[in-house]
Amino acid sequence: MELNIIETFDLSKVYHLKKSKKKLRALNNINICIKEGEKFGLLGPNGAGKTTMVSILTTLIQPTSGYAIIDGFNILKKPNAIKQNIALMLGNEMIYYRTTGYANLKFFCKIYQIKNWKNKIEKLAQELGLEKWIHEYVEKYSTGMKMKLALCRVLIIDPKIMFLDEPTLGLDVRFINFIVEKLKSLDKTIFLTSHNLNLIEKVCDKFAFIKDGSIVLMESKEELKSLFQRKAQIVIVVDKNNQLIKSLEKEEFINDIEVIINENNQEITVSLKDRKNYRDLFSILKDHDVIKIYEKDLSIEDIFLKTID
Repeated sequence: MELNIIETFDLSKVYHLKKSKKKLRALNNINICIKEGEKFGLLGPNGAGKTTMVSILTTLIQPTSGYAIIDGFNILKKPNAIKQNIALMLGNEMIYYRTTGYANLKFFCKIYQIKNWKNKIEKLAQELGLEKWIHEYVEKYSTGMKMKLALCRVLIIDPKIMFLDEPTLGLDVRFINFIVEKLKSLDKTIFLTSHNLNLIEKVCDKFAFIKDGSIVLMESKEELKSLFQRKAQIVIVVDKNNQLIKSLEKEEFINDIEVIINENNQEITVSLKDRKNYRDLFSILKDHDVIKIYEKDLSIEDIFLKTID
């Protein structure tokens, strides 16, 4: 039986705004569970509570109510024990600008008592493309280079659990692909938040969607796609002057219609309420000259937008 390495119990956080004297509920009774070795993606719009959640789970701030168990330790009672087994990347924060990249990594290696740290720094710097800059002051680094150094800091600690908040901000596509493969290869529990939904889809095997401080959906990748693909999305390509759209707009078995008009044709994306409505759709299409028809494969981005909307 696989044990939960991260579990929250009615986790809530309320911020008291000094100027307006109002209360802002950032998290509302959050209950999630993540098994050891699982790669978990937390998705949500800006201000949904993602960074607050990461900050609580890594003991940077305390919840207003509720609690969490990380690797068997209560965040309220054993924060120091938790810190021994985790590493946190909050964008390019938590690195020191007025020293070199090498000094940054050496400092954290000493804190975590990393053995053979010189070779590990050299290897990671080369792997992440920082070898030419590792002895330069961090304040000279570009945003992307600071992100690479922050990721280096997490990887060199070699923790049991990795918390990564926006790890690809400011990075080019080539290096994002490297991070995808790197994270997929790690035999670790990873808690990942990002606006890069393509990254999360490729890396994570379980997802939660958060909106206004509440979890609105939490499933594995397979369960999510199965759940949403019951309501099929069909793309129909017809001539530019075809009147198919007028016929479809009258039908109750259709949830939504999107139209893209190109130079020579129009692409009509139809969201069916249920797969059983295929027959109803085809009965309409037989009266129109259809150039092409295919079912759209739902991505995590599609599911995210549908869930949040």
